[in-house]
Amino acid sequence: MAVLPIRTFGDPVLRRRAAEVGAPDDAMRKLMRDMRDTVIAAPGVGLAAPQIGVPRRVFVWTYEGSEGALANPAIVEQHGKAEADEGCLSLPGLSYPVSRAEWVKAIGMNDRGDRVEMVMEDWLARIFQHEIDHLDGVLFIDRIHPDLQREARRRLREQALSGVLPEPVSAL
Repeated sequence: MAVLPIRTFGDPVLRRRAAEVGAPDDAMRKLMRDMRDTVIAAPGVGLAAPQIGVPRRVFVWTYEGSEGALANPAIVEQHGKAEADEGCLSLPGLSYPVSRAEWVKAIGMNDRGDRVEMVMEDWLARIFQHEIDHLDGVLFIDRIHPDLQREARRRLREQALSGVLPEPVSAL
């Protein structure tokens, strides 16, 4: 198992829709374990495969005793709305209020290839929505108020120029 480098804003893999995966094999299960090690070491609560440069529809989470990996996830039902600050391992140092569903039902495939259906609320629902967004090439700053988006872009430019981000951010 390994802790993998996390891709940051400006890396094109973060803006592409990730590809569906087939039934998990040993390589996929190793990827899921490495992703779990990476999110714990970061530390974070969720990590999508594109964040480590793998354009596949897989994410892992670990939050308050709930942990796992899900492949080919989809949200099939959602209710309510709540706004809360979010951050992201791929956008270091940024945190902004994001409106998300309070309750979601998600389906996907676990590391054994079994179809699973999960119902979650509050922060776990937010984590799932955030990570599924990553699999669609969407970052949380895409979901914030336009004034805050301008501020986020300015802060990201400053980070790029100061060397916090690995390379200048041209997509701003």
